[in-house]
Amino acid sequence: MLRIHFTGDDLARVRMATKPDVLWETILSFHRLRERRRAVMFGEWRSETRARLNGETSLLSALVPPRGYFPDFLTPPQSGGGLESGLEAIRATAPERLHSELTLASAGRASGRAVARAAASGRGGRSGGPAGLAGLAEGHPEALDRLVSVIRGYHRAAIVPYWPHIQARVEADRAVRGRALLDGGAAELLGSLPPVLRWRAPVLEADYPVDRELHLDGRGLLLQPSFFCRGTPVVLRDASLPPVLVYPAAHTPDPAFGEAATSLGPSLGKLVGHTRSAVLQAIRYGCTTSELARRAGVSLASASQHAAVLREAGLVLTLRHGNAVLHTLTPLGAALLRGGAPAEATG
Repeated sequence: MLRIHFTGDDLARVRMATKPDVLWETILSFHRLRERRRAVMFGEWRSETRARLNGETSLLSALVPPRGYFPDFLTPPQSGGGLESGLEAIRATAPERLHSELTLASAGRASGRAVARAAASGRGGRSGGPAGLAGLAEGHPEALDRLVSVIRGYHRAAIVPYWPHIQARVEADRAVRGRALLDGGAAELLGSLPPVLRWRAPVLEADYPVDRELHLDGRGLLLQPSFFCRGTPVVLRDASLPPVLVYPAAHTPDPAFGEAATSLGPSLGKLVGHTRSAVLQAIRYGCTTSELARRAGVSLASASQHAAVLREAGLVLTLRHGNAVLHTLTPLGAALLRGGAPAEATG
């Protein structure tokens, strides 16, 4: 069980990440790549990603185990500004921090008892072995250059082709959380998080593989929805770092990256007329069905029908929020409104 303790100052400093974090998505996707679960959701992505991976990933495997602790320096806050900013922060990691976090990672492989002790104070679980980590632990520039190169190559294969879809899912989740914040403030926002997280003021509890108490002490909390975070949320082990809670963004039971991400499909013929164009414009920043009806100047039933057709065409994503549903654009819908201009890049 993870327990995050809030003060009044912390509630005033709760904030949502503005977009998906490139390095959190990259590192967490490496978990998804090696698991066998969620075949429907990630099976096709795994096959496509493995086919693109030309270089070896043993260094990443040593740093990022299938479950449990991985070094905090792999997900620096600077990666919120893009891939290159995050990679430069990794390259600039202090040698003493590299040594400390990699020693903990290596200890996870050394013995089950060491794993349990590390897990009791951090993310928990097993970690990769010492192979290829000696130079990193000593802070050798060549070793850091190699790590940066490996992460960049993996990111190119596993994340870049799917980034618009990842953005759309995270943006849809942000729309749901933003709605909760407007409706009831920070407490409502925390209460709206996925079922693995439970707000019992002044503590946010989460299903977690180990027991962990995290006191925010007035620093607030950054909420980071993640496409590739599944099951339990993730926090940094080092409590002195800026607090961030990475949690699973809402998914549908369909494949994570379906046909709708790249083509309009057979429903294109339905997508004609000024009304439906107005409906699509109204959904640009997210809205409920009743808000959609008001913005587009149509009845509630008509708004629902138009949204259903747009959803079938792969242009709209619909998530439930309490008793309402919230509509947001998919990458394809956003591209249509942009007139085909490219989406924001990851770097």
